[in-house]
Amino acid sequence: MTEREATGPRADPLPGQAAAPQDQLRDQLRQRVLPTPLRWFVALVTLVAIFFAVNQLFNLRLIGVTLLDPQYLYILALLFLCMTFLLFPAHRNAPLDHVPWYDIALSLAAVVVVGYFVATSERALMLGWEYSAPVTAFYFSVAFWLLILEGARRTGGWVIFFVILFFSLYPTFADRMPGPISSFPSPFYDTVVFHVVSSESALGIPMRAFGQLVIGFILFGATLQFTGGGRFFNDLAFALVGRFRGGAAKVAIFASGFMGSMSGSVISNVLTTGTVTIPAMKRAGFSPRYAAGTEACASTGGVLMPPVMGATAFIMASFLGRPYAEIVLAAAIPSILYYFGIFVQLDAYAGRNKLKGMPAAELPTVRHTLRTGWPYIVVFAVLIFFMMVRRQETIAPFYATALLLLINQILPEKRFDLQGFVRLLANVGRALSELVALLLGVGLVVGAFSATGLAGTLVNDLVFLAGNAALPLLLMGAITAFIFGMGMTVTACYIFLAVVLAPALIRVGLDPLAVHLFILYWGMVSFITPPVALGAFAAATVAGTSPMGASLASVRLGSIIYLVPFFFVLNPALIGQGTPVEVLVVFITALMGVFFIGSALQGYVTGLGPMREGVAGFAVKTSLFIAGLFFASPGYVGLGLGHLHMSAIGLALAVPALLDTWRIADRNRESTPAKDDARA
Repeated sequence: MTEREATGPRADPLPGQAAAPQDQLRDQLRQRVLPTPLRWFVALVTLVAIFFAVNQLFNLRLIGVTLLDPQYLYILALLFLCMTFLLFPAHRNAPLDHVPWYDIALSLAAVVVVGYFVATSERALMLGWEYSAPVTAFYFSVAFWLLILEGARRTGGWVIFFVILFFSLYPTFADRMPGPISSFPSPFYDTVVFHVVSSESALGIPMRAFGQLVIGFILFGATLQFTGGGRFFNDLAFALVGRFRGGAAKVAIFASGFMGSMSGSVISNVLTTGTVTIPAMKRAGFSPRYAAGTEACASTGGVLMPPVMGATAFIMASFLGRPYAEIVLAAAIPSILYYFGIFVQLDAYAGRNKLKGMPAAELPTVRHTLRTGWPYIVVFAVLIFFMMVRRQETIAPFYATALLLLINQILPEKRFDLQGFVRLLANVGRALSELVALLLGVGLVVGAFSATGLAGTLVNDLVFLAGNAALPLLLMGAITAFIFGMGMTVTACYIFLAVVLAPALIRVGLDPLAVHLFILYWGMVSFITPPVALGAFAAATVAGTSPMGASLASVRLGSIIYLVPFFFVLNPALIGQGTPVEVLVVFITALMGVFFIGSALQGYVTGLGPMREGVAGFAVKTSLFIAGLFFASPGYVGLGLGHLHMSAIGLALAVPALLDTWRIADRNRESTPAKDDARA
């Protein structure tokens, strides 16, 4: 799912979950409340789309023939684009409780226009309409292009609308642009037909990834949430870490990480699991801004954590031409480092403020949680088996979803009726409609670069500007991804930079998979970083605190997200690219580095105690922070030293800081009995 979508109705809501955050999210995203007839229509259309996907991906030939890929993608575009205009209002003042006539008209127009291309797709392929289309196809192409723009505007906002509009028309005025971004022009007639008919634009990599991979995993994620997966992950997190120091915050890390990986949505994750974890953190003694910052960081990291990682990871697999399982395995170590960095800081915060764990009476037991949640464990085992062992990523989520629904209907306490199925399908339809509208629009941007050859030109210019050096290019890429991430969805930002920036980074010798993960990470940074910080602002609403205060807390807690991408892109061993020994050594030193960085940021070393305060304390903390950077940083970058040499320098910087902290802790232990004796 995209980061802008909300989770729909839940058959089994989380304990203590309030309805208000969901209502606030719906108001923020301007999503239409589905009356019963519309809910049934969306459910039926979604079921038809799932039928076509299963028929195509399993090669069942239930309709007598196997569809051509363009025909299959046109059908998906028809079904979901027609629902986009019904589900997402045209403007802020549009009604949310019913569908106005103009939205119905646009929905019917989508059926007619895209239906034309469904009917003519085989003829278009045989006669090469991509290069020479009849006039009728041109007019229908213009109509389809306009519908895509409007769908992208409704789901992605005005920023993404203008980005798509500009780049989709770019081939028509490319010759009038300045030198580096100038290209041969194409007339509007040829450009718009190319966008709609070719396999390199609207039906390019984003939509192909959707039709082959994304649709199944979004169906699985929605079904998992709807059948109570959210409660299971939440209870499991409480049972595992709730009793430890600062346990409520550690619960947020695990619960939001689990659910974020399934939903792929930062904001909806904040407003579902956050309604449980944030109040629990506040009761445990965490300040409201720290509670909000913790939930924002945990929810953001969920999109970066295997096994699902949201829609963007599937598109990454298509860009790289690699199995999705490779993307998952590569993303494992960076996500562990990110969450470990948050964990270290929260434990240090709890130790510094003498916070305790949650009372055992308020926590579920691990045995009870696993006994009631065994279906989810079995389903995940099936999913991982098909993904990792059978290497069948396209059909794995369908098997897992079918098994989940079967178990759900067998067990009486989890069973839901026909209305429950309708709500589930309507929820899936809303998520898929939003994503299709965005992916069709972003595909136009990819098509513009393909039509003009601009991507290759920009690669050469960027490499030239950076002096053929990796670090300047990475810094340029990080800043660009952060800026685009503030105004675009993560998926749109990733695709844009994968076309424009990734080839330049790969040209200077960086690992392709590491480069694409780097872009994904920096596209997520804006969710916890001012001035936008959507994830932190949403969490602040739940916590009842200042949005800016929550975002500043999230910047500190999630600070590792700014560093980890540089670590793994400059040392691919951190994404598993190397010998087992090399990967293990680099991973261990990176964990030590993250531990030192987190301890320095909080002024507390777990196992030792609080660090020195004042000017001298600042110097000690700075020394420990720099030591962490040396431990975690890759070798042969900047100083020209190997990884072990960098770690040795880090150790030399860390030991004095740790010894100083130990002396202070020892002095405090000696003074405490003396104070107690004096009181006596």
